[in-house]
Amino acid sequence: MRFEIMRLDDADGAAVDSTVVDAASVNQIVQQAAAIGQRIYIRPADATAVR
Repeated sequence: MRFEIMRLDDADGAAVDSTVVDAASVNQIVQQAAAIGQRIYIRPADATAVR
């Protein structure tokens, strides 16, 4: 399964950028975001999402 992870702007919560990753990478990305206080939004990726 693949997930879309969007980095969110601290000021207004708008998506700044996004990436699609496999399930094995999600934990690592969450840990990195937590370590630096970065806000992210994770959702299942659309089957047609581009890497």
